[in-house]
Amino acid sequence: MQPIYSPCYGKVENILVNKSSYIYAWEKLFLIRDKNGSVNEIRVGMSGVITSLEVKENQDVTPNTVLVKIQEDLFATGSD
Repeated sequence: MQPIYSPCYGKVENILVNKSSYIYAWEKLFLIRDKNGSVNEIRVGMSGVITSLEVKENQDVTPNTVLVKIQEDLFATGSD
């Protein structure tokens, strides 16, 4: 299982995935508004199944906050 951490300080605006969802590499997972008001799209370069969501909408996060845990699949997928 791979924990995914917040890349910034801010507040979770939207959670775009559900527990048990299958995600694809570089799919948008979360929107986090940082302290400067910018919205960061959180994506990861792996595919797999979401095993747990660790945050809720409107929750404050830091770079030490785990957002989600993913069970990575190891199947090669093609993309450009």
